Amino acid sequence: MEVIVLASKRSLLLIFLVFVSLLSIKVIHVSAVNYTKTHRQVSSLRVERIRNHLNKINKPHVFTIQSPDGDVIDCVPKRKQPALDHPLLKHHKIQKAPRRMPKTMGKERNDDVKEAASVLEGAWQMWHVNGTRCPKGTVPIRRNTMEDVLRAKSLFDFGKKRRSIHLHQRTEKPDALGTNGHEHAIAYTETSSEIYGAKATINVWDPKIEQVNEFSLSQIWILSGSFVGPDLNSIEAGWQVSPELYGDNRPRLFTYWTSDSYQATGCYNLLCSGFIQTNNKIAIGAAISPLSTFSGNQFDITILIWKDPKLGNWWMGLGDNTLVGYWPAELFTHLADHATTVEWGGEVVNTRASGRHTTTQMGSGHFPDEGFGKASYFRNLEIVDSDNSLVPVHDVKILAENTECYDIKSSYSNEWGTYFYYGGPGFNPRCA
Repeated sequence: MEVIVLASKRSLLLIFLVFVSLLSIKVIHVSAVNYTKTHRQVSSLRVERIRNHLNKINKPHVFTIQSPDGDVIDCVPKRKQPALDHPLLKHHKIQKAPRRMPKTMGKERNDDVKEAASVLEGAWQMWHVNGTRCPKGTVPIRRNTMEDVLRAKSLFDFGKKRRSIHLHQRTEKPDALGTNGHEHAIAYTETSSEIYGAKATINVWDPKIEQVNEFSLSQIWILSGSFVGPDLNSIEAGWQVSPELYGDNRPRLFTYWTSDSYQATGCYNLLCSGFIQTNNKIAIGAAISPLSTFSGNQFDITILIWKDPKLGNWWMGLGDNTLVGYWPAELFTHLADHATTVEWGGEVVNTRASGRHTTTQMGSGHFPDEGFGKASYFRNLEIVDSDNSLVPVHDVKILAENTECYDIKSSYSNEWGTYFYYGGPGFNPRCA
């Protein structure tokens, strides 16, 4: 009997060692995979806390849609969405639409611009594929799971950006001048005039991510407040690939907000109370499809963020006239008035987990000098002025911390207005 027990123990030990050795294998640039990882034993107390949190953000739904990419989309009554749990929004009346849209010059796209098809034409999110939509009076919300939360560093960190700059390192310069593993390639405008919004068209790619806790995103930042202190206000929207947040490497539409320099307020998408969704056809955090391909078809999305001059809420629009929802003015301090800086561009996290620069890509993973069809771009940069008019941006500054890893090149044309190509592969012979 004793021999059998010892043999059994040896077998268990062998199985354990094989299991550990499998876990030690590092995988780089995995495409369309699931990043769910094996977790250490989770205490029953932590499980209970996570379940309680999920019950708060996964609201009761009237209909459910199973997306082919594995997402579950819940159709939640508009007045039951997570935003209205915010203490500042207890008595908030949902605004159906802004009183006024920004005025535009009304220029038609010519054939050159039409080279890149808008992903808003037809099925552009993966859960749209089977043609099912959420009923009127509801909003589509991506359901969050226990695995989603366990991938985060902690329950507090779930759905939050880690600050890219330590407060004592801040200067009166754009957010991109950060450390802490965040790298950028951005264009920005700083003006003495008050800014009330911004717009751009961005082509969508699927950059490869090396580590589960790294991400790659392309977005617009609307900023106000001090870069030196803890009161920076930011509204953000774009597309991102974040294995930690979503469990895969698919590019997804996202939003973000903070009113205290990414310390405690705000979150991605609808993972906390704040952003109010009004559209029943667009799910924030859902995967975008189709995508741009190298030397092939290019697909882009147009994002507009602007402040309703009547009620002061910051609205988000897609395409020419599709309203997604808004960030209520009550959420902010400085942005309750106006913005002072706008940034457009890409951001990645470089953890140097392998003792070198990450291979996580920005944009298409190619440098900007490769141009159309190969590099990622932002085009037709505009800002909203105090007259609620969209004004083309003519003077932008560009910035990249490490041009050997990720770079940016700006230019101007009659069709694309002010535009730029940006991005890069990360680790390469010149980027270590």
